[in-house]
Amino acid sequence: MASLGGGGEAASLSARFLWCAELESKARAGKVPRSGQLSLFLLNLVGARRGRARRNASGTAGVSPLVRWAVPRVLQVRLLPGMAEERPGAWYGFGFCGFGQAPGSGRGRQVHGPELLGAPVDTCRVSASWSYTAYVTRAGRAELAGAASGAAGGCADAWASEALLAVLRARPGPGPGAELQIWTPGSALRGKPLWSQPVESGCAEERGSGGRARAPSLPLLPGGSAYVSPRAPFFRPLAPGLRARRLELGAEHALLLDAAGQVFSWGGGRHGQLGHGTLEAEPEPRLLEALQGLPVAEVAAGGWHSVCVSEAGDVYSWGWNEAGQLALPSRSLAEDGKPVSREALHEDGSEGKEAGDEEGAPSPFVVIQPFPALLDLPRGSEAAAASCGSRHTAVVTRMGELYTWGWGKYGQLGHEDLASVDHPCRVEFFVAQHLRVQAVACGPWSTCVYAAERGES
Repeated sequence: MASLGGGGEAASLSARFLWCAELESKARAGKVPRSGQLSLFLLNLVGARRGRARRNASGTAGVSPLVRWAVPRVLQVRLLPGMAEERPGAWYGFGFCGFGQAPGSGRGRQVHGPELLGAPVDTCRVSASWSYTAYVTRAGRAELAGAASGAAGGCADAWASEALLAVLRARPGPGPGAELQIWTPGSALRGKPLWSQPVESGCAEERGSGGRARAPSLPLLPGGSAYVSPRAPFFRPLAPGLRARRLELGAEHALLLDAAGQVFSWGGGRHGQLGHGTLEAEPEPRLLEALQGLPVAEVAAGGWHSVCVSEAGDVYSWGWNEAGQLALPSRSLAEDGKPVSREALHEDGSEGKEAGDEEGAPSPFVVIQPFPALLDLPRGSEAAAASCGSRHTAVVTRMGELYTWGWGKYGQLGHEDLASVDHPCRVEFFVAQHLRVQAVACGPWSTCVYAAERGES
């Protein structure tokens, strides 16, 4: 993971925050007094959220000059816990498909709303890069579509990036175990891999009933003590004593969720994506103190933003908000004439509707959020999983609904248009079709979803 130093004109912010479940509960009930450090705490971890107006809190937010980047973002899908027994479903996709990859409707460079993917029927995992997509079937076959093509058997997992394709395959020869293979995407999985190394066994055992995957492995390797990097060295061991149950890679940063539900981050931090309250890089995994004491169930890394889901179903986001991907008011959307949130952060840090909103007065904007902010989903929904693209975010609720927000230029939000939005919007297609969303995975400019028919209520 490339690390970036303290960076040019970027302002350095320094903040440390205390977290405990009791404070969160009291804050939500409006029982915490507005004073000193508690007010700053509430602004940072609770106040910066959307939805119904809450008790005001005061503090400051850091903003830094930004540079636009175009590094592809890669994420892999998994089915949500407890959904393994759901009735069989199908894969849908929307967003960029300029290389013929999924969602490949053949009707141009983008798909504006959910369409059935041209994936194998028994696909259990999807990993989407910018120019190609990798599928893994329950039978252990990996297939590529888009700018890269090819197929291979004996595969337990695959992870696609523009720089490389990582595959976990059964180790050649007798005996148990797996082999991590690194391929160039253009090799079509033919010949010999660019690099290979035996790894601990265990990836195949992650499959749930019916052959579905309970959770992804790559880029985290079986055993949780090492991961795959798109840059050499490809094999990256974690610090001794640090065992991960999930690991996500952004364009310049990494997020790790350990067995105790704690979040660690490292890598580049100039867009606030590490969540430590500064814009500095971190060369080694550092505990996210703002979330300490809060059991976290899921993490997702976007290009330059981060999201996590707590065991209670709450969503927290931090990092770059250039396209509204944090569900906070975005300057770029306002300048483009797009609607921005009516509930926003006032200059003094408090929440509420701007007095001048109805006369067209601009709302305050959040460019960088360098610490986790609590986000309220519409209808009081509780989150089950999250995934991030380069500059968009998708969340699956416990009721099986899908909400998306952020950059929508290629239809990756699934709302049948190309608009970007800075607040969670439900993807109505799945509601109209009586489908329950069970999994979501965002590529850099696309979104893949696994959904099944809802049972009779």
